[in-house]
Parts: sequence; structure tokens; C-alpha cells
Amino acid sequence: MPAVSPFPGAWHTRVDGALKVTGRAPYAGDFAARGLAHGWVVSAAIAKGSIARIDMRAALAVPGVLRVYTHKKRPGAAWFNYKYHDAVGPPGRPFRPLRDGRIHFSGQPIALVVAEDLETARYAASLVRVEYRPDAATIDVERVRESAAEPTKRRSGPPPEPRGDAAAAMASAPLHVDHEYRVAIEHHNPMELQATTVEWQDDGKITVHDKTQGVLNTRSYVSAVFGLSPDKVHVVAPYVGGAFGIGLRPQYQLFLAVMATLDLQRSVRVTLTRDQGFSVGYRPDTLQRVALGADRDGHLQAVMHDAIAGTSRFEEHQESVVDWSGLAYQCDNVKLTYRLARIDTPTPTDMRAPGATLGVYALESAMDELAHAAAIDPIELRLRNYAERDQNEDKPFTSKELRSCYQEGARRFGWDRRSAAPRSMRDGHELIGWGMAGGIWEAMFTKTSARASVERGGHVEVGVATSDIGTGTYTVLSQIAAHTLGIPIERVSVKLGDSSLPQAPVEGGSWTATSAGSAVAAACEALRNDLFKSARRIKSSPLSRSRFADLRLVDDRIQHRDDHSRAVTLADVLQAAGVEKLEANKTAKPSLIGSKRAASYTHSAIFAEVRVDEELGVVRVTRVVSAVAAGKILNPITARSQILGGVVMGIGMALFEETQRDDSLARFMNRNLAEYHLASNADIRDIDVVFVDEQDDRISPLGAKGLGEIGIVGTAAAIANAIFHATGRRVRELPVTLDELL
Repeated sequence: MPAVSPFPGAWHTRVDGALKVTGRAPYAGDFAARGLAHGWVVSAAIAKGSIARIDMRAALAVPGVLRVYTHKKRPGAAWFNYKYHDAVGPPGRPFRPLRDGRIHFSGQPIALVVAEDLETARYAASLVRVEYRPDAATIDVERVRESAAEPTKRRSGPPPEPRGDAAAAMASAPLHVDHEYRVAIEHHNPMELQATTVEWQDDGKITVHDKTQGVLNTRSYVSAVFGLSPDKVHVVAPYVGGAFGIGLRPQYQLFLAVMATLDLQRSVRVTLTRDQGFSVGYRPDTLQRVALGADRDGHLQAVMHDAIAGTSRFEEHQESVVDWSGLAYQCDNVKLTYRLARIDTPTPTDMRAPGATLGVYALESAMDELAHAAAIDPIELRLRNYAERDQNEDKPFTSKELRSCYQEGARRFGWDRRSAAPRSMRDGHELIGWGMAGGIWEAMFTKTSARASVERGGHVEVGVATSDIGTGTYTVLSQIAAHTLGIPIERVSVKLGDSSLPQAPVEGGSWTATSAGSAVAAACEALRNDLFKSARRIKSSPLSRSRFADLRLVDDRIQHRDDHSRAVTLADVLQAAGVEKLEANKTAKPSLIGSKRAASYTHSAIFAEVRVDEELGVVRVTRVVSAVAAGKILNPITARSQILGGVVMGIGMALFEETQRDDSLARFMNRNLAEYHLASNADIRDIDVVFVDEQDDRISPLGAKGLGEIGIVGTAAAIANAIFHATGRRVRELPVTLDELL
């Protein structure tokens, strides 16, 4: 049987676009349910301590209030901690809502008021009175850095073992860079709030509409915590209004909504406010020290990278922050360390390109400092230290076109017109700065299953349990199915985000298009072959002696490529097979041998132009060029959108986003979109996305690499480096604010 022809990577607008722009795409808080009640969360006003007394009488007296749940009045749930572990959670003791009267972080849920309607629940919640016994708390990693220690259990592997003698090489190197870098805490703040709608069915089954990046992870959590058989829990999340990692793990509104539904035996919805969303995870506060040693020509002699990251008191959230410094550039002497400092906050959460966003910022800032110290062009310095292999694992790359990213990005940006000296480029009262940085992210391919089916009329349906969090998964999978079967995309529909569909991992890590796409291609290829076999087996079939390569699926018929009169209808094929529709299920997974022999990454080169008002210190990012090597580009439109989104988040990281702390209260203060500053339309100017050609036949059957993360990695560093070039002032703590430049 012939293989499917290579996927062409065609432009196509989003197949779900009309649903979204007309408001018809349903999100977790939109689903209607018979007899729906509403829950409102009461949040803790202190960061640490215990509840001395909680008075619910006034709330319960409000007409329409059904229940007020607290730690003293909570229906049964699993007792053992391991029942609350989810598929992507870190080691430790997962947070258990309303377990007891202890307060672990500011904003912790301490009560749930359920009423007939939302406004009644909200009003009654304001009547709940709580007395506390507060304890001293800290949320500043700097204050507890001396107690930082290596994780007791690893979420993944530890940083690579030291190679060579970094300390000795550093001491003998003629050029040194040794500084500390820090990025402010960031919160995800997607458009869709955290919400769960649970539908109660009379047979005791529940349908859970959750704001999640993994419906199977949600189902496993609910089943384990509440002792339900998985077949009694149906999780549906067809659309996710942005997540960026906050939807990877079950959040506490899921527990509360399911708990109330099972207790009341009626449907319940719980939606968190924007303020409460600041109590369900964030990008961790991380202190980083990067030391580079080089010879006079800029060749690296030593790399040392140490990171101290904040985590909660009850779990050990971990990220690969320092590993990138061991593989991005050629160096024989490397030492990488990673430690955790416990603070009184919720557990941090993966946030777009976790670890790399922080670690690559520090590394690429240090490389720019080294380029300035050595008087070498920043691109030339990187080329002199270009790594041809993954030195951390001593493996070749499946592909690496980073040189092409440097070359094409520099050409599009006009880098050759850059004046090297800081403060040497200006336009009137504005200083102009040009900076660049490199980006890197893992290219992953994970085991995923898919189902493809065709009905008598020729309509094809594809199903995968994975989620579409706004990245264009519906569109890309529709394209892959249509191409594999040789039919128009209009004849394909895709179902996602449903726990009854074939299994898939959580949507994250930039692996979904590659993994789910490979599974869909395999399922559609199997379906096509089954159809062609059945068409040839029909008694007196005009296609009985046809080669598979000569057969085509056209509308509701299978016909010969050269003689369209030789054809059979799908109805005849299905009738002969004795079924109403023909279905194929396939699983795609990486080769264990291949993954052991080679390393796969997506690479980028980012170029940024800033203008800095010399008198006011105001910074504007006026141009960005992001050149990306990501294997096969499956859809240039949705691919470009992913990079645009990543760059915008990188601009926010560099200039705007900062979760501000009140250390005396141990509380995050700007818990709203008025004071938590995100990049807006007025902040974003010209962004040029360039995809360089990269062939990779080893990463996956599609030859594609993920794009969700690579757009943000390195972007903040390029902007910070441009600010230094404009002003001559190096700021090593993000976001860069005008007070640091005046």
C-alpha cells in the first residue's frame, strides 16, 4: 500500500473562526443545564494561619441559598493525598480545598456558597464572617534564598551533571561576565476565567464542562477524589479561551463544583473571579546567576548557571531553567544547579515555555553582555560558539537551522546597519536600540490516539481527546484529514476536548499538532485503505483490479483516477461491510530508538528595535523580527499567529507584566486587569515572522515541530539587549520600567 504523500503545509483560515467571532463557541461557563445552581467562593483574607471561627448564619438566611460549604461542613472526598495527584502535578501534597482550617496562601478558598442564582450566591458570600489566627508569612524568594535546597523528588530529570571543571576554567578565562537576573512574577490572565459547569444526570452520572487543557486528566482527578467510576464521569471542553498552562492541572473550582453537584444531586456552576484567578498558579519567582568565561576571541571557556525558584510550602513545582545553558552553545566546562525556596503562595504553574522563558532570558542577556565586553557583534559571538550537538545528552540534533535563522532574521531586520556603540543611534529626543537573542524549545512527539470515520454521504469525522486552547488545532487536524483522504476540507469535521474520544495527553509543551496530527494522519490512512479494500471486494466491482494508487475518494464515491465511470458508492461499500459507517482507530507514538539517538529542538533568532525617550525613560518596541526553524509548517496562518502571540507575551514580559507583592501582607496586590498591565494594541507595532526551511524526517511522521512556546523564548532578552544598546544602561530585572532608565 502506498504511503500518504507529504503534507503540503497549505494556508487555510480557521475552521472554527465563525463560531468564535459570533459567540457560538461554548466555553466551560456557557453550558446550560437543567436546574443549574451557582456557587460563589469565599477567599481567605490572610496568607498563613488558621480559621478560628466562621459564621455562616447570615448567609444561610438569605432566600435562595442552598448550602454553605466549609471545612467543618464538607461532603466526603478521598482522604489520602495520592488520590489528589494529577497527571502533570509536581511532587508533594496537592492542595485539598476545604480539607481543614489551615490557611496556606492569600486568597485560598475557605467556603463555597451555593444558591439558585449567581447574584444571590455572590451576595450571601459577602455575609460570611471569618475570624483568623494569623501566622507570619513570606512570599519573597529573596528573603528565603539561604534555605533553598534541591528538590526532594524530581518531576523530571535533574540538571545535567557538571562537565569539565567550570570553576577552574572560569578563573583562567581572560573575559568574564557574572551577574544575577530576575523576572517578576507573572500570572496567566487568559480571557476565559477559571470555570466548571457540572451537569447532574438522574442515573448518577455527571458531565463536567471544565476550563482544562486535558479532559482525561480532569476525569482521572474527579474519579479518584470522589470515588467515581470513570464511566460515570464525562468531561467536555471543546473550546478553551486561552490557558497558557493554567489549565494543565485541575484547579479548585473543579473540586468545589463537583462536590456540590454530588451533594445536592443537581447541576452546579462555579466560576472564579479575576481576583481569585491570582490564587491558582503563576510563573515562579526565580533568581538566576549566570557566569560566562571566554577567551579574547569570545570562545566560551566556562558556563555556570544557578537558579533558585519559589514554590509553595506543600508542593515542589520544578522547571528546566538552567538546562538550556548546557546545550545552547559549545562549551566544555559547564556547571548547572537548580534549587527551590518555599514560600507562602499557591503552587506555581507551568506558563508558556516554562523554564526556558526564564532561563534563556538570563543566558541570552549574559551573552549580550559578553559580546559587549569582547567588542564582538552579538550574532558573530553566537556563531563562534555554535553547538553542533546537544552536549547535555551527547546527541546529534534531528535538525538545526539556527544559522539560517540568524542569517534570514538579520537580513529582514537590517542588522548590518546597526551601529555597535551604545547610545550611538537616535532620532531627535529618542534613543534607538537594536538587540537580538536566540531561542530554543523542545520539539516533542507524544503518544496520541485518533479515530476517523466516514458515513454513506461521504462526510468524514475525526476525533481526538486533546484540547484546542486557541492554537488552531481544529484547523490543522481538518487539513491533515482532508489531505490524507484526498477530499475537500469542507467534508471533514473534527471533535476535540471530550473524554469519550481516543486518548491523548494534556495539550501543552508544543506537542499537540505534531502528536495529534500524526495520529489523525495514521487513522485517516487506515480508513482510506479499508475503504479501498472494501471497494475492490464488492461483487463485480469495477475497481476489483485497481491499484490503491489509482483510487480516489470523491464526494460519496470511490472512483478510478483515470476512468471516473469505474466507481462504487460509499453506500455500496458500507452495505457490503454491513455497517452504517466505517471507522479506523490508530495510535501514533515516537520511536524509542530514535529518541535515544538524537535530540530535537525548535530554534529561533529574535531581533528587536526599541525607542527610548531620553527625558522620560518611556520605552516603545517599534519592530520585532522573529525567525523560526520549526520543521514542516503545517499551516502558515495559524503558525504565524502562534509566533505573534508569543512575541506579544515576550513584550509584556520585558516591559509590562508584573504581579506586585505586598510583603507585609504576603499578598499579591494588583489582582485585576486594570493594574496588572498586559500589552495592548497600542503597545504592539510591526512584528515580522519568518519561517526558515528545515527538513526533519526524524522528529515525527509529519516532520513538524511545535510553535506554541518558541515565540516567547528569547524575546524579552532581545528587547532588554536593545534597551542596553539604546541607553548604555543594563537592566537585569524585568519588567524594565522607566524609573530604571532615568
